[in-house]
Amino acid sequence: MKFNNSPTCIAASTLVLLSACASAPTPNADARDPYERWNRKVYSFNQVVDGYVLKPVAKGYDWIMPDFANQGVTNFFSNIDDISVIVNSTLQGKLAQAGSDSARLVVNTTAGVAGLFDVASRIDLPKHEENFDKTLGSWGVGKGSYLVLPIFGPSSTRGLAGTAVDMTANPLQFMGLGTISMVDVVDKRSDMLPMDKIVDEAATKDRYVFFKNMYLSGDEDPMGELSDGINKK
Repeated sequence: MKFNNSPTCIAASTLVLLSACASAPTPNADARDPYERWNRKVYSFNQVVDGYVLKPVAKGYDWIMPDFANQGVTNFFSNIDDISVIVNSTLQGKLAQAGSDSARLVVNTTAGVAGLFDVASRIDLPKHEENFDKTLGSWGVGKGSYLVLPIFGPSSTRGLAGTAVDMTANPLQFMGLGTISMVDVVDKRSDMLPMDKIVDEAATKDRYVFFKNMYLSGDEDPMGELSDGINKK
C-alpha cells in the first residue's frame, strides 16, 4: 500500500476500532473521554514506541546533527507546512493572513534556499499555525470526543479528520517522498527532548490525565506551552 493512502487508512481503521471499543459509560467516567479504554491503550503503545524507538533515535539525531543543520531541517519542514497553512488560512476566510503566508512561502523557498533558512521571519512575515482541524472548528464543527491517535498523540474526533486531510495535502507524498516525513518526526522529537524532564515533574500522578487535560483545556498542541517556556530561558 502506498504511503499517500495512509491518512485514509488511519482514519478508517481508527473509526472501526473505536466502534468495537465503545461501551456504556461508568458512573465516574469523563464525559469528554468516552473512548478512555481505547485511548489509554493507544497512549501506552505510544509510550512504548517513544521509549524504545523515537526517543533513542532522536537523541542520536540530536548528538550527530550540528545546531545549524538541525535548525535547517526544522525550517525545511516548516516551509512545506506553510502550503497547508495557506490553504487553511484561505478556507477560514483569513485572506490577509493567507497573503502573508504565501509571501512567506515564496521568500523562504527562494531566498531561503528551499526553506532551509527562515528569511521571511526577518522581514516581518511570521509563521502562522493553521490546520484543517482549526478550519473545521471555524466552520462550526464541534471538537468532539477526546481521542489519542497512534504516534500522533492527543487529538479529538474532529482532529482525526483534520490529521487525515493535512497529511494528504503534504506535497512530499505526491512526489513519492512520503517516507521523508519520518525525518520530520525525528526532528520534532529531538526538539522536545528538553521538555521530558519538565513533563516528568509536572505529571506526578496520571500522565494520561495530564496530557488529556492539557489538550482539552484548549491547547491543541499539549507541548506548545512547555516549548515556549523552554525557548524563553
